Amino acid sequence: MIHHSDRGSQYAGHQYQNLLKQYGMTCSMSRKGNCHDSAVVENFFHSLKVQWIYDNLYQSRDDAMLDVVKYIEMFYNSQRLHSFLGYKRSNNFESGTPLARAA
Repeated sequence: MIHHSDRGSQYAGHQYQNLLKQYGMTCSMSRKGNCHDSAVVENFFHSLKVQWIYDNLYQSRDDAMLDVVKYIEMFYNSQRLHSFLGYKRSNNFESGTPLARAA
């Protein structure tokens, strides 16, 4: 699992970093002085939380993981239009398919 954050002292501190390691998590941080470095990934996680998992209570970690994969494969990449990609779907952008906007 990857934990992404900015370079705030609360995330960069030894105690927090040790906790991440304890749980087998890899730390990912924006580059120093580049607040836009992680804008796309931060937007993804915002969309995941708001559009998909906000009200869900999962019975197990496996249930949560399967639901996140479903979100990515069945909605985020194949249906959702992305402003970063010129309002194209990720799958269309990757394949070069000219379909862009939904009617």
